[in-house]
Amino acid sequence: MQPSTFNPWAWRDPAALAGGYAGASPDAAPPDGPEGAGDGPDAPGPGTPVDLVGYRVEATDGRIGSVDAASDDTDARWLVVDTGPWIFGRKVLLPVGTVTRVDHLDRTVHVDRTREQVKESPAFDPDAYRETGYRDRVGDYYRETYRQR
Repeated sequence: MQPSTFNPWAWRDPAALAGGYAGASPDAAPPDGPEGAGDGPDAPGPGTPVDLVGYRVEATDGRIGSVDAASDDTDARWLVVDTGPWIFGRKVLLPVGTVTRVDHLDRTVHVDRTREQVKESPAFDPDAYRETGYRDRVGDYYRETYRQR
């Protein structure tokens, strides 16, 4: 089996953090937004620090919980998600490589895993989640679930 090139600790597309984009070419005109789109808060531009704490987290098949903490470490970026009553108040560590899109208007982070895959992830350890060995174990789990998709 080929080793996975999926890096769970890096944003797959940094534009996902800035709200995503449909893609454009240098010659293309900006798309028209929906009526009244300029009246509310705007998505941050690339490179703008964004605090995702409090954002809702959605799996491919439903809500997981909300972001309790987020890192901006260069080598290992992650979200700590409080699942609330869904799995008895358990927290999970989600590598940002699982994030497909961030909707700043709805304050929602979308991930490419199912609720079951998140539920089966390694137990969150509040004393070790910043340590390399623990992150390796979590990263290996998400690499394996990436292969199964």
